[in-house]
This record gives sequence, structure tokens and C-alpha cells, in this order.
Amino acid sequence: QVELEESGGGLVQAGGSLTLSCTTSGSSFSAHAMGWFRQPPGKKERQFVSSINKSGSRTSYADAVKGRFTIFRDNTKNLVYLQMNSLKPEDTAQYYCAARILSLTDYVYNTPNDYSDWGQGTQVTVSS
Repeated sequence: QVELEESGGGLVQAGGSLTLSCTTSGSSFSAHAMGWFRQPPGKKERQFVSSINKSGSRTSYADAVKGRFTIFRDNTKNLVYLQMNSLKPEDTAQYYCAARILSLTDYVYNTPNDYSDWGQGTQVTVSS
């Protein structure tokens, strides 16, 4: 089990940018596949946003964010980032970082059940 902490959320106007960061505890960060999910207001389920494999060589994006968001990681600093450009009001949500710890494969994972550990979330609000 690892502890994850997100940062970088906030209020931004439509068309603006934010970069979310997620740091994890422990020394095995490079063995974890990582993902970002979001939960819009009033929605019960977390939606897939983006994922990255443990080596950083593969990424995956939800159709709604493809071309606007970029996920990347720095395994030397135990950090994964989500750079969000051209933000829209419909991107408003609580954003969660997730880890699939000690992943046996170098795949990307796109569903919440694929992940074992979660952060507390950071709020992103996009005004129109």
C-alpha cells in the first residue's frame, strides 16, 4: 500500500490550463502503473481520464480529453503529472490519482478496479 497526494487543482477560466501533480510514498514508484480519474459534481462513479504505464512509455486517454490533456511521470521524483490545456466547464470535477502498485506488466490500465491505491483528490473548477 502507498499513500498518494494530489496537488495543483483550482479555479480556472474556460480555455485555461492547469497541471495536476501526484506524489506517492515509498521507493517503488517505478513499479507502479498510474492513472488519473475524475468525479464530476453529482456523479457517483469515477471516470477514466488518463493512464501511464510504469516505465512511462505508454499512455492512454479518454476521448473527452484526448488532444487537450497530457500525462507524464518522473520516476526519479515519485511524481506523475496531468497537464490540462484548453479546459472546458465540463472538465469540472474532483480529480483523483490512482496507483496499481508493483504492476507485473508494463501495460496501461483504464478502469478504477485496476487500481489498488487512491489519493484524496483535488478539485478542478472551470468557469465559463
